[in-house]
Amino acid sequence: MKKVFLFLFVLMCALTLAACGGEESKGGYDYDAISDTIEADSYQIAFVTDIGQLKDKSFNQGTWEGLKRYAYENNKTYKYYQPANGNAATDDDRYDAMKAAVDGGAEIVVCAGFMQFNALQKAATEFTNVKFVFVDGWNFGLQNVTAIIFQEEQAGYLAGYAAVKEGFTKLGFSGGGGGTNPACQRFGYGYIQGANAAAEELGIKVSMKYSWNYGAAFSASAELQAMLEGWYSTGTEIVFSCGGSMCTSAFSAASANNGKVIGVDVDQANDSPTVITSAMKGLREGTMYALEKFYKGEWADIADKSETLGAADNAVGLPTEEASWGFKKFTVEEYNELFAKLQNGTIKVDTNVEGAETKTYSNVTLEYIQ
Repeated sequence: MKKVFLFLFVLMCALTLAACGGEESKGGYDYDAISDTIEADSYQIAFVTDIGQLKDKSFNQGTWEGLKRYAYENNKTYKYYQPANGNAATDDDRYDAMKAAVDGGAEIVVCAGFMQFNALQKAATEFTNVKFVFVDGWNFGLQNVTAIIFQEEQAGYLAGYAAVKEGFTKLGFSGGGGGTNPACQRFGYGYIQGANAAAEELGIKVSMKYSWNYGAAFSASAELQAMLEGWYSTGTEIVFSCGGSMCTSAFSAASANNGKVIGVDVDQANDSPTVITSAMKGLREGTMYALEKFYKGEWADIADKSETLGAADNAVGLPTEEASWGFKKFTVEEYNELFAKLQNGTIKVDTNVEGAETKTYSNVTLEYIQ
């Protein structure tokens, strides 16, 4: 039932776009046309960001765009709250942001990122009349909380497969969260599996540098850029940058060395000419899905549950719009065939990320850089 609802919801959104002309030149929705700030006495829908900036060109931004689009199209007031102390935010800082949202009138609060758990558990236990959406989280026994989870391993698989089919044989992965973020772990492990499958089909061997260095805070840094420039200058052709604002360092390193980047979470083609594709997940759609269930009076359907969305729900994938498709050899038609196999279960991506960095792969030589 969830899959049918999500498909119909996404279809409804597409029809809404066509009707009101909210399209960018590349075929996407013009999220920038919706204000990030509005003047109101109270706010019905609130967003509490993960670490990193609201406009991180990735996780926070994708979630926020889904929230404000739903609010805009359904005449709801909305506001975002960023925990104090930025990347050094504590559980108390996150709780304070959630309390501020509730005090500001929020009926439902969207909290992004697994690091929100301790603060969210405290806030949801205290404010039982408010609903909470835990994006990239899990359910933990409270009826006023729902979790939205994605099968990032499928998106990573598609990106790794496409890169090798395009002809790249020296790959890189630069992940966020220091190797402890479940979503980034799934992205990375799927990336290895996709690259391995494509290399196996082609009868070739490929290499991959794989590291969580300088990504704990999901931020750009001189150290991260220097590491990636070292990769590119010694032969790495393409890097999957997985971790919020870390992408800025990847873009700079690739630009200086004629390299390519695979973006993450949302379509990052407009953010740098180095981006050849993006491993996307439906942050916007998943957020809108939860809000729609709440405002339609169907919260009971998702209360204390984890809604896991993947290819079967059209909630992961690569962007296929002409302006975002950076491949010259690997075609959209080939991609669609691959995606269909993920949808119907013909291709199954292993989800056991434990020890992914030290596993042996038939056609990928993995260099784990600690």
